[in-house]
Amino acid sequence: MSPTEESPAGGRGGPAPGALLLCRAAPDSVAPVAPLLRERILLAGAGEEWSVLVPEGTPWRHGGEPVDRVLTGWAAALAVGAPWPVLALWWDADRAGFTLASGFRRPVGYVWLADGTPAGEDEAMRTFAARLGLDPVLDVQALDRLATPDPASDARARLHGVLAVLTRVGVALPAGLEAGESADRLHEAVRGRSDVLRVERPAGREAVRARLGAVDGGRIGPWLPRAGGARARALALAQVAAGLPLITWGARHRSGGWLTAGALLVGHGALGLAYDLAHTRADHGG
Repeated sequence: MSPTEESPAGGRGGPAPGALLLCRAAPDSVAPVAPLLRERILLAGAGEEWSVLVPEGTPWRHGGEPVDRVLTGWAAALAVGAPWPVLALWWDADRAGFTLASGFRRPVGYVWLADGTPAGEDEAMRTFAARLGLDPVLDVQALDRLATPDPASDARARLHGVLAVLTRVGVALPAGLEAGESADRLHEAVRGRSDVLRVERPAGREAVRARLGAVDGGRIGPWLPRAGGARARALALAQVAAGLPLITWGARHRSGGWLTAGALLVGHGALGLAYDLAHTRADHGG
């Protein structure tokens, strides 16, 4: 499918929906958690200390879900408990934009209409720059220009502008990987590279193992029961309490992305409680 053909999700002519996920971590750090999205993904390096995930796009190509909703949920799911932020870039026939997720903080993002008309909040650009450690003067000025009307700059050009700013923090997409292209073309651009990892949909047991590895190596690892039970139990219960509403919302709106984010929060909490129970039994000889 070419980027200007009619897409199943878009329902009319125009750019086919597509997306990229950028993680501020090396591919070997991202690979253990990527299967949690339950999506076929190609994973490659994207500059020093950055990785790019190229999803097949099943939810929006065959499930009819809006690509922006899916990517926001995926970014949040990958960032939960990870020591690095996740940036989702997405586009369809009507709009384009990005979402930055980092830990348990509220994701921040920006949207443009297809013709490049800004449709986001100005403050979002400054929050985005601050969370990624961008230059508060030069880089923020460049981002502010992307939030200013410009008849000569469409949505695809705006995303390229965001990526240009990100080169200052080391982002360098593999050759041929272009924001605004269809999922098929994105896959074609990196499929033959020798340094690309193919991530398949995991079975349930493999997904649990991946989550355990992510928990141990993530920012919440030190909070697990083996490092101190009381605060671990409090965090685990808070995760379950935060995740259940996301699952409900995702199910109600048929959003696989938010279902994944909610499930991972609940999974984090359940794992924490399980660790606590196991250690308690061990301490008491049970």
